Amino acid sequence: MSKSQSPDAVIIGAGVVGAACAYYAGRAGLSVAVVDRGPVAGGTTGAGEGNLLVSDKEPGPELDLALLSVRLWRDLAALLPPDIEYEAKGGLVVAPDPTALKALRAFAEGQRAAGVETAEVPGDGLRTLEPHLADGLAGGFHYPQDSQVQPARAAARLLAASGAAVHLGEEVTGILRTPSGAVRGVRTARRDLTAPAVVNAAGTWGGAVAALAGTDLPVRPRRGFVLVTEPLPRVVRHKVYAADYIADVASGSAALQSSAVVEGTPAGPVLVGATRERVGFDRSLSTEALRRLAAQAAALFPVLADVRVLRAYHGFRPYLPDHLPAIGPDPRVPGLLHACGHEGAGIGLAPATGLLIAAALTGGAGEGMDPAPFRPERFDDTPGPGRRENTP
Repeated sequence: MSKSQSPDAVIIGAGVVGAACAYYAGRAGLSVAVVDRGPVAGGTTGAGEGNLLVSDKEPGPELDLALLSVRLWRDLAALLPPDIEYEAKGGLVVAPDPTALKALRAFAEGQRAAGVETAEVPGDGLRTLEPHLADGLAGGFHYPQDSQVQPARAAARLLAASGAAVHLGEEVTGILRTPSGAVRGVRTARRDLTAPAVVNAAGTWGGAVAALAGTDLPVRPRRGFVLVTEPLPRVVRHKVYAADYIADVASGSAALQSSAVVEGTPAGPVLVGATRERVGFDRSLSTEALRRLAAQAAALFPVLADVRVLRAYHGFRPYLPDHLPAIGPDPRVPGLLHACGHEGAGIGLAPATGLLIAAALTGGAGEGMDPAPFRPERFDDTPGPGRRENTP
């Protein structure tokens, strides 16, 4: 076992959140090491669609985090190589009937007061934005701030730009502690990486990393599937989904939920997500999930009904019971910070998360973002029934 030069912080996880933490810590003048048991973007990031959404978030801490991230992603797109495929394509949320449209309108009014840009689109105007949409929709709302990246490439480019020492294929087997209990680094089979701070950016495995440090973070996996079609002309211009997707995102149900999110890509294939279900780390293929996605996508875009699906992939989103990530120092273990539990929004929320972690490491202000709603120890205050809801 070798000993590496001691950085200012060790980040566990080479997904997009860990990469963003490394990037902003490096920009703040810190030396950083990143360690991951697999490759860059080998977990949740690599199984994502690359959504950078404000449209699906109600006013509150997560929307504030998303609005900051939207601005930061725009800045990053000007700095990182173009192969991250950043597209400021905008989002379109559609309603099938007047009742759903009324609910969307109230939702959008609250978002607008919080700083979201959105405009109502009447039913007869939807095809101006999306010519291939189905007939008979009541209307919708256009969200110009919604955008997209290619998530694995974005993570790789952020990590490369961070200047961090990267150790891939090395599982963290222990958190090093001082006699007083403070963190002093991590251990892998190959080396000890000593540092006064350790950032848990392990995504769905964030709870296991917290346990290594002797603390608790109730992160659980929530499985999701994505369909990939054959390459097509640009038949879908925006990120398009039906209003019921918003309810699925906010739901705590363990049952299978599906609501099609349909989007084109620069390479041609159309991506169709998303499902949600809590089945532990079960990697088996769910034909029911795929059937639902295909049917819902064809209902939104009839032109897709006869298109070939080339493949499907799935991953696990890191779910916390209040649907907010854990970001910042853990007062129960000095020197330990968390940056996980973003569920399906981690790619979109990564830059603001990285900025908050860098601020916590350096004593900075984090561009005025209040970190209190994301404090990792908040679940200690949750009464028994609330904790039971999160057990598999």
